[in-house]
Amino acid sequence: MLPANLLNAIKALALDQKPLATATAAASPQASRFEPGQKFQGSVQDQIASGQFRVRVGDQAIQMQLPATVKSGDTIALQVVATQPRLVFSMSASNNPLSTPEQLSSASRLLSALSQQQPEKAVVRTAHKAPLWPMPQPPESKQLAGQLHEALSYSGLFYESHQAQWMQGARSITQLLQEPQNRLPAPPLAAGENPATQAPQRAPAQPQDGGTPAIPEHLQPLVQQQLNALETRQMVWHGNVWPGQTMQWEIHDHEQHAPSTETGEQRQWTTLISLNLPRLGTVSARLHFSGNGELSLALAADTGSTRMALGNASAQLLASLAGNGIPVASMQVMQHAPTQ
Repeated sequence: MLPANLLNAIKALALDQKPLATATAAASPQASRFEPGQKFQGSVQDQIASGQFRVRVGDQAIQMQLPATVKSGDTIALQVVATQPRLVFSMSASNNPLSTPEQLSSASRLLSALSQQQPEKAVVRTAHKAPLWPMPQPPESKQLAGQLHEALSYSGLFYESHQAQWMQGARSITQLLQEPQNRLPAPPLAAGENPATQAPQRAPAQPQDGGTPAIPEHLQPLVQQQLNALETRQMVWHGNVWPGQTMQWEIHDHEQHAPSTETGEQRQWTTLISLNLPRLGTVSARLHFSGNGELSLALAADTGSTRMALGNASAQLLASLAGNGIPVASMQVMQHAPTQ
């Protein structure tokens, strides 16, 4: 079960975050009349389709995607976030404030139910089946590392911290809109429709019991993953790294070894990479980075021939790590521990 202070913080975040109101068409010449930071009172004229409304902003009628709780006749407070490649507004307020206990109850109940579940490692699976490295030739390590970083970054686990970076100017609105919290699952295709022609959907929160917009159903597993990551300080990424090859990547932040302002000690991390290779079988590498940056490396394999091959290549691996400025404190090759 999550600590009370952590649960309260998560509830506050969930109730305070409002979806971004995004114009459904690409930026037009009229978009030049808007500047980021400007505030407007928008008048909702009518609903065009599910989640899409015509809103009068100043002397312009703009079609935009809004939360499902908005209805014709509402007045909403908008602030311009971006003008390119399309107009994006944030909703700072509305005539349906999220403040009463009745309105807060549905989200509170949901978060409370999620928090009662046994914490597990947050498992992130890629939304796309395409491998991170699509080329048939062996991957470049630096480029593959960048792709792994991007896959984890856009998983939605760090959405709130990315919002803070956006507010500080360190992250673009385009990057923020790529995360799951700002997207809807793709609607069913009509007969003969090409998936490539579908426009990306932005995620309005769906109301429950006529109250506050609740966490959309397709995002509830992600919220559970965020809670698990906060509680266990662990996460697992699973996906295709190159054609025909899946990988499991586990990251563990040792909270008990958090940075100390008195001793200058740095945070310690452990990461575990596991692959089932065509010729070598199941191989894993556990890397532990100490507070002073030294690496303790443990390679494991099922078969003796694979362990021998790893041992024979260890000198080359150590030289490569040293050449990249990574000091190695220890290295060992072992057999995988038996599964429980």
